[in-house]
Amino acid sequence: MLTKVHHVGIVVKSADEALKFYRDALGLAVTADRVIEDQGVRGILLQIGQSEIELLEPTRDDTGVARFLASRGEGMHHICFESDDVDRELEAARAKGIQLIDEKPRPGLAGMICFLHPKSNHGVLVEFATPLPGGH
Repeated sequence: MLTKVHHVGIVVKSADEALKFYRDALGLAVTADRVIEDQGVRGILLQIGQSEIELLEPTRDDTGVARFLASRGEGMHHICFESDDVDRELEAARAKGIQLIDEKPRPGLAGMICFLHPKSNHGVLVEFATPLPGGH
């Protein structure tokens, strides 16, 4: 079951520069900051109430996030919904004919994640996430 908006993903040129606004000016606390090698990004989660903002800085030029930045510039990238069972959500989406990016969940900054293709979602990249026990 989808339970809340887990985070909104924002692509940035420089995570350190973006932190000057989100962390320093707005006062949001960083809950995770790490490079995810297989995705070619540095991801930072910042807490805001019961949800988070995710900053995504590409670390390589051959990734979807890098292509997004090159073609669209900085800005909103995706919305992530939290689920208690990301496998079940992915299978339900598949059964409804929603075009998938991921055929099975994979590890990500928010836990076990998967993405639905924006072509099936009115142009919005949608992520489902099941946080791992113990947080990030």
